[in-house]
Amino acid sequence: MKTKGAVLWGVNEDWKVEEIEVGDPVAGEVQVQLAASGLCHSDEHVRIGDIPLVEPGGFPFLGGHEGAGIVTKVGAGVEGLAEGDHIVLGFIPSCGRCPSCSSGHQNLCDNGATLLTGQSIADGSYRASVGGKNLSPMCLLGTFSPYVTVHNSSVIKIEDDIPLDKAALVGCGVTTGWGSAVYAAQTTPGDTVVVIGIGGIGINAVQGAALAGAKRIVAIDPIESKRERAMDFGATHTFASMTEAYEPLVDLTWGRGAEKAILTVGRIEGHMIQEMLTLVGKGGTGVVTAMGQADAVDVPMSLFELALLQKRLQGAVFGGGNPRYDIPKLLGLYRDGQLKLDELVTTEYKLEDINKGYSDMFEGKNLRGLVKYGPEDY
Repeated sequence: MKTKGAVLWGVNEDWKVEEIEVGDPVAGEVQVQLAASGLCHSDEHVRIGDIPLVEPGGFPFLGGHEGAGIVTKVGAGVEGLAEGDHIVLGFIPSCGRCPSCSSGHQNLCDNGATLLTGQSIADGSYRASVGGKNLSPMCLLGTFSPYVTVHNSSVIKIEDDIPLDKAALVGCGVTTGWGSAVYAAQTTPGDTVVVIGIGGIGINAVQGAALAGAKRIVAIDPIESKRERAMDFGATHTFASMTEAYEPLVDLTWGRGAEKAILTVGRIEGHMIQEMLTLVGKGGTGVVTAMGQADAVDVPMSLFELALLQKRLQGAVFGGGNPRYDIPKLLGLYRDGQLKLDELVTTEYKLEDINKGYSDMFEGKNLRGLVKYGPEDY
């Protein structure tokens, strides 16, 4: 079918909304009409070259990996999904059978190995094209298009009463931030938790820490409006930088430092690791959820402090969560009024305004921008 999509033709180019072709589902796949797509920073990491596309994929590239919608076509052999089902797309597929999935780590599913190749999980071919050229969709989803054809391992069925535009947010940002606090950091009641970078991931780490029972939640961001918003989501203290936060944090904790710190800045640099660990006390944990240049390896840090103070440095993808379990769980919390989703969306955009949406992100105007599709897009 012919539709439209936001396409990148090379590093550091703008998104271009063009006519694209989306193929019908083959065995193991479904086609989805999307209601909305979140504007996540990870797509911008591809645009500026931080995340390299993997051969045989490459440009042109179809962005977007955070979406929800309604199933319109079902390929052969797909079980548990039918036309008309409401679904969320998980940016990490989960097959349920590989060693990672079967041991409770769906976020590390073996199907994730091909996410940046553009090749479909089902048969290794491509489901979208532009001008006769294969399109590499972000995370094999490509939600910067009102229609996607995706593998069933990326599709999570949800209840029909959940607003689809808000449900889209749990496909990446909400679950990643919440899980970074709850799973990766293992926040427990009474903890002091520091969240560094209050964007689409960080704000959800704040509310994850609050739901986990943290006593103090320290939100750090240079933008005042984001610090103010963090208070609405559960932060108890805010600071403009890690340096500014250090002495007050020591006073607040009677010299012990935080039990947990979570790094969720838009673009990580090596020096930030030690700065984060300095805020963590003995036996504490620093979680790295942020991304930067894929080939960056230089991290100056105190190995003496890491070993002798028994600190733990923990990476996190999808917050350490399990898509098929945590996405419905979080939407249940939203339904019960315990998780904020409506309040996350600062601005809604048409797909044609996607460059404006990302510009607003970098200018600090949005907690989360959302591309919302309407009748004119289908």
